[in-house]
This record gives sequence, structure tokens and C-alpha cells, in this order.
Amino acid sequence: MEISGGIQASLSGRYALALFELARDSKQLDSVAQSVSALKTALAESDALRNLVSSPVIRREAASKAVLAVADTLGLDPLTRKFLGVLAQARRLPQLGAAIRAFETLLSHHKGESRAEVTSAYPLNKTQVTALQKSLRTRVGRDVAVDLRVEPAILGGLVVKIGSQMIDSSIRTRLNTLAQAMKG
Repeated sequence: MEISGGIQASLSGRYALALFELARDSKQLDSVAQSVSALKTALAESDALRNLVSSPVIRREAASKAVLAVADTLGLDPLTRKFLGVLAQARRLPQLGAAIRAFETLLSHHKGESRAEVTSAYPLNKTQVTALQKSLRTRVGRDVAVDLRVEPAILGGLVVKIGSQMIDSSIRTRLNTLAQAMKG
């Protein structure tokens, strides 16, 4: 299954594909993948970084200097560092989150794994994530990389999306189903 054509349809996908192909061709895929993962974590945890990448008022030069300083602080590899510089110079930093997701999709496909977006009410520990991956692997027949998200509004349980398939075992959904059944 060829997925790069679908990813290329978006602006962020074209940037992600360029980074992926450069990393693959220069045999730096593992180091770039680690850097992208670190960048994803930083983006999720830092309000300042999210503001930096989404602000339209920050000038190119200032944005470039700031993201390169972030890259140095995070210890990102040179290729990912250049990637951030290109995004900043092209004023495409708002596309960073989507580019990271597209890169991860390309990487998973390259490794022969599926990607699952898992939403839970509370953070999952490593044992739970490993058990979930094992269960999903049995269900889909290949390794599964998981993207974890916490959303307290689901109250409990999990919502798992793999491609177009969704498994919703959240307490919120069960309560809504029960409420509908009681209405008659």
C-alpha cells in the first residue's frame, strides 16, 4: 500500500515526506525519528513552543533563531534542525504538528507497522501500553505504534483509532448508549 501520495496532498505532508526521504537516503532515519519524537513531546508539553510555532507576528529571523535554539536545547540531529530552519524561513511553523504526524505515519509504514491513536481518561503506564500494543497486534496482524492522548472527558476506558477503524470502549459512550436505551 503506497501512502506517500496521500501524504503529499497536504502542505505539511510534503515537508514530512521530504524529511523522511532525506533521512532514509542518508541512513539517518533512527536519529531523525528520535529527534522528531523529542520535538513532538516538547510541542505537547511547552506552551511557549506552541505559541512560537503558531504565532503569525513573529518575524522569520526571530522564529528561525528561536527554533534553532530549541533544537539545540533538545539536542536534535542536524537534519531535523535544518528541517525546523526551513519551516521557519518559509513561515510554515504552524504546520509543524501535522508534519510530525505525517512523518510518523511514513516511518510506521516503512517499518511495516500500523499506527493507532489511543485516547484514555488517565495516562497509561508502560505495562498498560505494552499490553495494549500486544492486543492490537493480535487484532490487526502486525506491530502497532501508539500515539497516546489523555482526555478526562471520556471518564474511563479507551478510544482506539487505527486507520478508519474505531474501537470506543469509553465510559462516556457506554453511559450515552444506556441513556438512549432508557429513553425507549
